[in-house]
Amino acid sequence: MRQFTVEFHLCDSEYMTALRLVSGAVCSAADTDIDALEDFKVCVTESALILKNCGFEKVRAEFQTASGVSCTLSGLGGFPQAASNELSLSLIRALVSGCGIKSEGGIISKVTLKI
Repeated sequence: MRQFTVEFHLCDSEYMTALRLVSGAVCSAADTDIDALEDFKVCVTESALILKNCGFEKVRAEFQTASGVSCTLSGLGGFPQAASNELSLSLIRALVSGCGIKSEGGIISKVTLKI
C-alpha cells in the first residue's frame, strides 16, 4: 500500500489544479485506466470545492492505493457552515464506486472517494 498526503489553502484556485495533477499521478502509479483516472480527478476536485463551500480554509487530501485508489479529503480551519452541495454530491456518486460523507448539521467536513 502506498500513501500520499497533501494539504493546502482553498483560497487559491492554482492549488485545485495541483490537486488534480496529484490525483492523476496517484491513479497512474496504481495503473488505473484512463476513464477512471479522469472521473477520479473530477471527484477529488468537486470534493475540495464542497469543503470550500462549507467554509473551510484548508483541505487535507490523503491518497491510498491499497486494493484500488482512494482519497479522503478533510476540511480544516475557517468558519464551517451548512451549505447546499447536492449537485456536486450527485456528480461524485455517479462517478466513483464508493463515496463516504461525514456531515453534521449540514456541514460536510470529510469526503472519502474510492475507485
